[in-house]
Amino acid sequence: MKGYRGTAPERVIPDGEIHWEEQACEAVGDVIEFWGFKRNHGRLWALLYIRNTAMSALELQKELGLSKGAVSMITTDLERWSVIQRVRQHGKQAWHYVAEEDYLTMIRKVLREREISVVENAEEQLALAEDQARAEGDVPESSLKRLRKMRDFATSANGTIMLLLQTLDIFGGEDPSKEES
Repeated sequence: MKGYRGTAPERVIPDGEIHWEEQACEAVGDVIEFWGFKRNHGRLWALLYIRNTAMSALELQKELGLSKGAVSMITTDLERWSVIQRVRQHGKQAWHYVAEEDYLTMIRKVLREREISVVENAEEQLALAEDQARAEGDVPESSLKRLRKMRDFATSANGTIMLLLQTLDIFGGEDPSKEES
C-alpha cells in the first residue's frame, strides 16, 4: 500500500490494478473528504481499521506516504474526534494507534460537536437577519417569508439531527460523551 496518492510508489497487484487495501482506504478517504474532513484522515483511520493492529506513527508515515508532520497532525485530529486511540505496546517506547471500531461512537461525536453547532449557528443568524429585516420596515413581505422559511428549515434540520442522535442512543447504547458534559 506504500504511499498511494502520496509520495511513495503505489502498491499494485500483478494485473496492474490497485491493491484492495489501497482501494478501501481511498474509498474511505473520498467519503471523509466529502463530509468536509481531510482525505488523509479517512485513509489513516481506514488503514488502522482494516489491519486491526496498533501501528506507530513511523509505520503510518511509511504505509501512507505521508510526512512525519502530516501524520502528527492527523493523529492529533483523529484522537480529538475519538476516531483513533493512542496506546502503548509492551516493550516499545513509541506510541501506537488503533482505530475506533464503533461507527456509532464516531458518528455521534461528529454530530454533537460539529453538525449541531453549524445548524444552530445558522438558525441564530437567520433569526437575527429576520429581526433586522423587520426593523428596517421596508423589506418586501415575500423576502420576510423566505427568511422565515430558511429559519424554519434550520430548526427542522436541528430537530432531525437530535432525533438521529436519540435513535443512535437507543440502538447503540449510551453515548459516553454525554457524561463529559
